[in-house]
Amino acid sequence: MAAVRHLARWALGAFFLFAGTGHLTFARTQFQAQVPPWVPLDPDLVVVLSGVVELGLGLALLLVRRRRALVGWVVAAFLVAVFPGNLAQWMEGRDAFGLTSDTARAVRLLFQPVLILWALWSTGAWPRPDDRTRERLR
Repeated sequence: MAAVRHLARWALGAFFLFAGTGHLTFARTQFQAQVPPWVPLDPDLVVVLSGVVELGLGLALLLVRRRRALVGWVVAAFLVAVFPGNLAQWMEGRDAFGLTSDTARAVRLLFQPVLILWALWSTGAWPRPDDRTRERLR
């Protein structure tokens, strides 16, 4: 099971590195379209900042060992933090990344909890961290 967790963590880390790179380069305009109008910052700034955060989280998922469970909780918190933007995209019917229907946007919303659980499980942060993991969180 440890090998599966390891591969899952690496896959999630790669996903975050890809998404972060997209925020800063080839998908920047698409990500700007997802920033809700009620966010009080320039959409491009939000995209750049979130891209930098995603790159950092991706690297942390791949490289951090001593506080891996803490990384899992931080990744989960980030995914919770961006959820209102995804919800707003669905509620407002805004298209981006091929999400051009309410159904497609709703499926994306349903995938968000999966990502959160993936981050927690693959880092050993949840469902029940062992004693070593609890020590790392301190």
